Amino acid sequence: MAVPTPPPGTRPALEVVVPAYNEAVRLPGGLDALGARLAALPVTASVLVVDNGSTDATARIAASWRGPVPVRVIGCPERGKGAAVRTGLLATSARYVGFCDADMATDLSGLDDALTMLRDGHPVVVGSRRHPSSLVEDYSHPLRKIGAIVFNRLTRDLAGGVTDTQCGFKFFDGPLARAAAADLATSGFAFDVELLMHCARRGAAITAIPVRWRDVPGSTFSVRRHSVRCLRDVVAIRMSARRPAPAPLPDRPEPAGVVPLPLPEISGAGPG
Repeated sequence: MAVPTPPPGTRPALEVVVPAYNEAVRLPGGLDALGARLAALPVTASVLVVDNGSTDATARIAASWRGPVPVRVIGCPERGKGAAVRTGLLATSARYVGFCDADMATDLSGLDDALTMLRDGHPVVVGSRRHPSSLVEDYSHPLRKIGAIVFNRLTRDLAGGVTDTQCGFKFFDGPLARAAAADLATSGFAFDVELLMHCARRGAAITAIPVRWRDVPGSTFSVRRHSVRCLRDVVAIRMSARRPAPAPLPDRPEPAGVVPLPLPEISGAGPG
């Protein structure tokens, strides 16, 4: 059952960041799907679209979108998905936060599992296409699939053992996400690795859940154009991992202003 809009002055329990660069074509359908799914959850929720310097109508479409949950738009002039996600996470204030891609390639039914795991005390919950229970449509380009496998093998030890660091469906305890994002230096596509590393170095366990994923045409990632930078970013991330780890974040109670509502129990979610 959908949750009514919270009274003025209250904060949502969940904020979902959607980084967007020239997404005027795909964004309306993505916001429709995300808004409908969030409205069906037993928590108050909102969407934060981060316009990453788009040259099309992305920002206007997001600002004028009307649906069952609030949507706000902020700009990020620094180009790169990592820069956009960092800007979005730092602009949140909810108890739970996350991000997903504008194309909604990961089926949003995974939100139920993610929220339940967070409420049960799992600080980081990530969708994994390599989870044995995931249903994955093959990549449209075989080179992308091979590249993803190689990349994940190179970075698994940095990202808390996660076997699929690049699935654009990640959810966090809010204070942890904001602390990790504040330390994020990678602005490009390898940012997921560094973000998960900052969470793991704060003592946060990372839980992988199964997802349904389909390859959606129109990805801004290009193996030819971005592979060299991704590898260079991984080297920089490994260098940064040599610095002393930050202290773990203390447990804290539900913040004032959040509308606390119970989450339904689920089954079938587990580590990947």
